[in-house]
Amino acid sequence: SVSEAGTDPKTGKFFYHVESSDFRRVEDGLRNDHTVGGFERVIETRDGKAIYSFEYTDKAKVFSPVISAANGVVLDMENDGDAWIFTVWMPDRTNLADLWDTARQHGIDIELLRVNEYASLGDTDAGLTDSQREALLVAFEAGYFEEPRNATLSEVAAELDISQPAAGGLLRRGIKRLIVSSLTEDSERTD
Repeated sequence: SVSEAGTDPKTGKFFYHVESSDFRRVEDGLRNDHTVGGFERVIETRDGKAIYSFEYTDKAKVFSPVISAANGVVLDMENDGDAWIFTVWMPDRTNLADLWDTARQHGIDIELLRVNEYASLGDTDAGLTDSQREALLVAFEAGYFEEPRNATLSEVAAELDISQPAAGGLLRRGIKRLIVSSLTEDSERTD
C-alpha cells in the first residue's frame, strides 16, 4: 500500500509511505514507470514499511498536489495497472467539487466511486486511539483542515510535541479509521 507522506518545498520531491513485503518488486515497478524520473528509498523499517522520495517526469499527471490544494488528504493509493485508485478524505463536499474541477482543468480523468459522510469527532470514537483523536482535534482546532489552511503540519506536530512524519501518520490513520467506521456503520444500516 502507498500513502502520501508530503512534499519537500525546497526540492519539489514527493515523499510516500510504502508498505510491502518485496521492496525489490516495488523498485522494479518504479524503474519501469515512465512517469517516475527518479526515486530513492529514504528510510526502511523492520516491519515492512519504507519512505520513498519520487521525482516525476513531464509525462506524469501528479494528482496529490491537486488534492492538497483542495484541502484533502490522500489516505491510500493503489495502481491497478491502468489507473491509480485514491482513497481521499475531504473536509466537505464543496472541496470535492473543487477537486473535481481542478482535476479536469489539469487533464486528469477521474471517476468518483463512492462518497461517505460520517459523524463529527465529538459524536463517535470510531475506533480511534487516544493519540489519533488528540491529533485530529488539535489539527481541527488549529485550522489545519480549513481552506486556506490556518496551520501547517509542522505546527500541528509542534503542538503535539511529536515529529512532522509522526503527526502526518496519526492524522492519516485517524482519518482512515473515521472513514472505515463510517463505511461499517453505513453497511450495517442497509443490511
